[in-house]
Amino acid sequence: MTAGSTTETPLSARRTWLREHSELGVSVLLLALGILVLTDALTMDVDIAQRGPVGPRTVPVVVGIALLLVAALLAVDVLRGGRGEAEGGEDIDLSEPGDWRTVLLLAGVFLGNAVLIDPLGFPVSGALLFWGSAYALGSRHFDRDPLIAAGLSLATYFVFNNLLGVPLPGGPLMEVL
Repeated sequence: MTAGSTTETPLSARRTWLREHSELGVSVLLLALGILVLTDALTMDVDIAQRGPVGPRTVPVVVGIALLLVAALLAVDVLRGGRGEAEGGEDIDLSEPGDWRTVLLLAGVFLGNAVLIDPLGFPVSGALLFWGSAYALGSRHFDRDPLIAAGLSLATYFVFNNLLGVPLPGGPLMEVL
């Protein structure tokens, strides 16, 4: 053996192969999500909601099949040597760390909305969601943002509840609205 040559162990060869084909992880995630969506759609109880040939199962089944198809096509592309372009279209500086404060604030706002939607109702929890999201993303208009959030939340509530027939929890404001 010469000084410049290296022998690759089976473990390091496997790690190299996995690193070069890391996009297969996305394919596995899409496959799992497609199976989950299809399983949930096919076990859905639709006796009450079925009102014609297109029922509540149609869209989830189409989405589940599309997820499985995309997972298979992505896996075939990766195994044939296809690779995603590394941040070619992104206008970001990869040397800068991630903005974890914003991510954690947004996660807290969404979690808070999930916890508060039943006791407070959608109009209040939605207003907190919209205002909190705007704050987490950098808006500091404390006089304008809560008003826009409240208006957006009420408009969303009325569109879903009254126009689309999708009942949202009204909370204590149910009698007022």
